[in-house]
Amino acid sequence: MAKSKGSLKSTLAVSLNNYLDAGAIVAGSSGITLWQNYLGLSEMHLGWLNALSANALGAAIGAIIGGFLADKFGRKFIFTYNLLVYMLGVLIVMFSLSYPMLLVGFLITGISVGIGVPASWTYISESSEVNNRGRNICISQMSWGLGPMFILFFGMLLAPGGLLYAPVESLAHAIVGADAAQAAVEVFSSRVVFFTLFVVAFVAWNLQRQLEESAEYTAQKDKDDSSILDNIKLLFTNRTAVRTVAFLATIYLSWNLVASVMGFFMPHIYETAGGLSNESANMLSCISWVFVVITTFIISFYVDKVIHRFFYVFGLAAALTAWILVIGGGVTTIAGIWVFTILWGINNGSSVQVFYALWGSELFPAKFRAGAQGLMFFIVRGLSAAWGLVFTYIYGENGEGFTIAAYCMVALLIISLVVGLIGMPNTRGRSLDDIVHERYGDNY
Repeated sequence: MAKSKGSLKSTLAVSLNNYLDAGAIVAGSSGITLWQNYLGLSEMHLGWLNALSANALGAAIGAIIGGFLADKFGRKFIFTYNLLVYMLGVLIVMFSLSYPMLLVGFLITGISVGIGVPASWTYISESSEVNNRGRNICISQMSWGLGPMFILFFGMLLAPGGLLYAPVESLAHAIVGADAAQAAVEVFSSRVVFFTLFVVAFVAWNLQRQLEESAEYTAQKDKDDSSILDNIKLLFTNRTAVRTVAFLATIYLSWNLVASVMGFFMPHIYETAGGLSNESANMLSCISWVFVVITTFIISFYVDKVIHRFFYVFGLAAALTAWILVIGGGVTTIAGIWVFTILWGINNGSSVQVFYALWGSELFPAKFRAGAQGLMFFIVRGLSAAWGLVFTYIYGENGEGFTIAAYCMVALLIISLVVGLIGMPNTRGRSLDDIVHERYGDNY
């Protein structure tokens, strides 16, 4: 029992990285219209912000670096230094006065997110008991839901017209002057939202640097202290590893191309295609994340007891239903927006990302476990960056291409469903050593 409590404690500390990951994405999206008005940005400018952020290329660059660093120097090494980079990126965003400065802040924050993700999921899996591994990954996913939920809630309260906008307005006038342009005043609500991420990152950094190194990593290093290049070579030359990368990257990419767009553009879509105010858009997006947390919380009690196929299909069925309904009726009515919001929240709670995180940390040996995840994250978030730019072109300035975009989303979700069902591994209730031995033999 003591061991179980220990794994839960470390899981909660490390899961704050997921809060900061999704929180950074949504902090950008919740205030993106405010930054657009303040800096006079076009839809293409917004596309580049998305492309270089924690939502896409920034995280991709960080992941491929951080994954192999975690395999060489340890998971604790990442936890000790990485969030300092995150806090730097957030500070740059907070004090941005120009588009290039905002872009740099998004990029640095995104790189830090990418560095932390492979180490986090790997550490959680390696520190979990056999019958709690799925539960702990779900807790991490809940944190991924809590981040946007709180950030969007703050965004709603602090947005122009929100309950707490008056103090923000007073702060803005004190800093930029009483005669400042309205757009320069309103964007302070987004600056304050990013400040909350800075505070959480500082708390997470202090908790994570006190963690002990993963016992499985330590045992692996004592047995075989391979170089980063050796691990990269093994990853690319081992047939089982290559097939596993192809499978996991496919299911995660096809799902994430949809989720990444929604993570960054959801409030913006509500405002342009749905005709809602910034405050209302943030409220609905926040409600969607409430359903993410509720769904994941329920699943966490059963994911180690029920076949994974059930929850995998359940989540994608909700996502497909949401987008098919959009094709049929759009998001131009309040009822349509509510149905879409709830179904998309349920999908994220029982999402492909839960199983990608779980299987990605189970199906590789410790010597390149984080590196493999970093490679896949690089592929997925890198292509998501390109897709974010394509999406802005398909979507149009005012959402005129939303239906066409919805057809693309349905096709991508079907790919994730079919490939996942074909290649789904049997890992539930098995130790990491047992899984690795079956797949790779005695040499790993």
